Amino acid sequence: MRLFDSDRVGVKICGITNEADASMCIEEGADALGFNYFPGSKRYIDFEESVEWICRLEGRIDRVAVVVNADEALLAMLRESGCFDLIQYHGEETPLHCEASGFRQWMRAVRAKDRETLEEALKYKTPHLLLDAWSPLAFGGTGEKADWAMIRSFSSMHLSRQFVLAGGLNPENVADAIRVVVPAAVDVAGGVESGPRKKDRDLVRRFIQEARRAHYSAS
Repeated sequence: MRLFDSDRVGVKICGITNEADASMCIEEGADALGFNYFPGSKRYIDFEESVEWICRLEGRIDRVAVVVNADEALLAMLRESGCFDLIQYHGEETPLHCEASGFRQWMRAVRAKDRETLEEALKYKTPHLLLDAWSPLAFGGTGEKADWAMIRSFSSMHLSRQFVLAGGLNPENVADAIRVVVPAAVDVAGGVESGPRKKDRDLVRRFIQEARRAHYSAS
């Protein structure tokens, strides 16, 4: 996967709602795009309305389907479409549920409330863990900043895992976040939007440039 198979920090742009934004993010150098199939999200997209254009992105980008406590019907559609390289579980899915859903590659998202919450995430048998900011009100996409110091302390002890840092990232702070946390990849949604559900080319470009610059300056 592009997101993890590079010698630099990967960049995932999440909450993509249309083909134009997807193509723009690819042109600017993103490694992965996230597509939100949780109806409770402000960046939700309908599967039937989006699957055709997402399939057309094959070979250009890692395509990540983001779900929250999805029912089997949705999981089956995502799985059988063959249009996604990774599924991201962002709800209350158990380790057994994630393992039994039939996806070859999957990532577990964790709202990093405290050290105990992070330790619980190790029960999930995937190398890919996305660590997001804690919020009692939403499953993600809140714009809240995660606790970088706590995440770094935890991740440095589990080097066999590939951690994706999310939560309140933007072009102004992503370089500092990478220097502190040293993640395998970073994830952004609202931090590169000019308005609701609309990615901004300049913000996307700056975010990716800052992420690359932070990595190289630390090398």
